Amino acid sequence: MTRSGHEYLESLQDGREVWLDGERVKDITTHAAFRNTAASVAHLYDLAHDPVHRDVLVSGGVHRTYAVPRSYEDLVGRRRAYKVWAESSFGFLGRTPDYMAGGAAGFAAVPHIFTTDTFDGAANALAYHRRLAEGGLYCAFTITNPHSGKGDDDLVVRVVEEKDGGIVVRGAKMIGTGAVFADEVIVGTIEPLAPGDVDHALCFSVPVDTGGLKFVSRTSYEAQARGVFDNPLSSRFDENDSLLVCDDVFVPWERVLTYRNVEATAAMWWQTPAYLNFVHQAATRFWTKLEFLTGLAILLTRAGGTYQLPPVTQAVGRLLGMVAQAKAFVLAAEASYEQVDGGRGGVMPGTEISYAQRIMAGELYPRAVQEIKQLAGGSVIQLPASAEDLLHPEIGPVLSTYLRAPGTAAEDRIKLLKLAWDALGSEFAARHEQYERFYHGAPHVYLTMQTWAGGAESCENLAQSCLDGYGLSLGTGQ
Repeated sequence: MTRSGHEYLESLQDGREVWLDGERVKDITTHAAFRNTAASVAHLYDLAHDPVHRDVLVSGGVHRTYAVPRSYEDLVGRRRAYKVWAESSFGFLGRTPDYMAGGAAGFAAVPHIFTTDTFDGAANALAYHRRLAEGGLYCAFTITNPHSGKGDDDLVVRVVEEKDGGIVVRGAKMIGTGAVFADEVIVGTIEPLAPGDVDHALCFSVPVDTGGLKFVSRTSYEAQARGVFDNPLSSRFDENDSLLVCDDVFVPWERVLTYRNVEATAAMWWQTPAYLNFVHQAATRFWTKLEFLTGLAILLTRAGGTYQLPPVTQAVGRLLGMVAQAKAFVLAAEASYEQVDGGRGGVMPGTEISYAQRIMAGELYPRAVQEIKQLAGGSVIQLPASAEDLLHPEIGPVLSTYLRAPGTAAEDRIKLLKLAWDALGSEFAARHEQYERFYHGAPHVYLTMQTWAGGAESCENLAQSCLDGYGLSLGTGQ
């Protein structure tokens, strides 16, 4: 059976080196910047032990998202598991353990991709997948290089020494989303490397408490939260992003997936189902997040007494249409599934639809947020500083009198508006808008890749068939 939330929390007390505000964090399970989010992740593990969700989340004694899907039905089953976990955080925890679980399953589907003339990582890739699945481990990744100009290649993770038992690496990677909460971190590159850049062409996965690994956290929105009533999302679902620094980290050979091979270091993401599995999880979470935001818009307009106004009804209809679009992309990617390695590696979501989802999500999320901000109006601005005001014997009755609305008590109205502000206008919310815009990379990358995903030729052929169907002899009409 999968591990419990308690077992997960215990695993975090391993001495990992996490830095925040000039302080080394001793225990993220008790620190004010991390403890609530760690508990939210623990709750995901506990859901697998809940009879209501067990059959959806668990198959063969492991979490369903680690399995290599062999059929369309398996893809649907995996999506249902994604959906349960996404709903637990209302879509605000993006890189939960099921994200890299799909990536590991993608590696295991075509392990021969990791066999090259410089290094054979096939057995290691299979062992990596098996280790994560059997242990129910949470693996994060850091695959984005720090900004480096010409002559600054020493900033990027690279090998500085080879030993009999492994390699020593030094350098940094950016945007380790969720990494401080993980059991392992996979370090690699998804960015194109120059053909001869073998020094940076490597990928490995090590425990987060490995000596020499440092995680430097960005600002913690959880630490800034006044409490769950005042910041219901940021106080519980701040998955964090961190800079990973490798300070002469020793990596055993059995932990290395690719080594000194530019092609394999890219192929592990793009020629296995790994990336498409990422999109499958992300698209399901995005759909869930839009459901939540649309529900929030409905609650706001009902509480404000504007729900029946034609312009408001139309705006809600537009949001519901966005939800339907997000759902449609998930279902269409599953229905257009493709065989992997001639069927030997099972199946994966359809490439063309999966790539298109990245475009839709990055463009749709800011529009949805803007739509709901318009519906919320100025009501989210004039709010009490904290729940303490409502509880105060003198000022509490004043707020109860002047901040109520017809049919809605002041406490309920303030609770709703604070949830709306945390989702739409807080620093946490701003991070999420930027996050969704660039969740799958920069637009100039994924828009270009869409032209490689298929479909362009058939569109061109259809237009050409129209041109080929007539000439000057038909130019004057029929």
